[in-house]
Amino acid sequence: MTGFPLDVGEVRVLVGEDAQRALGAALAAALPPGALLFLEGELGVGKTTLTQGLVGALGFADTVTSPTYALMHVYPTLAGNVLHVDAYRVQDVTELYEMNLDELVEGSRVSVIEWGGGLYADWPNAPILLLEHVDGAGGERRVTRRR
Repeated sequence: MTGFPLDVGEVRVLVGEDAQRALGAALAAALPPGALLFLEGELGVGKTTLTQGLVGALGFADTVTSPTYALMHVYPTLAGNVLHVDAYRVQDVTELYEMNLDELVEGSRVSVIEWGGGLYADWPNAPILLLEHVDGAGGERRVTRRR
């Protein structure tokens, strides 16, 4: 993917939420229309914060929240809809397909799926970013591009 902010295998340390949002904005600029991005990492590591930066950069000015309980949020932006999925509580990915995941991804400017390991094979070209807490550092996160 040309212009993507991280190469496969690259690791970057982000200090603070502003840096996480800035990476999200860079992803918004780099991801082509219709792209899907997977975000992995433990609870509270900043997956939604990164998504806030991505959605905001595409022109959504309201609050972006984790779709943990709703499973999916669709944010209308100036560039098109952004689909934000949290598959953490999903027992079987067919549950997401029953909620028209295919159609929602297809109709979105970009889709971000947290905890989407069960969907990797269905989107083999989608980048995967792993976010991790940096031990001993309060606001630092390590971001690794897995694919």
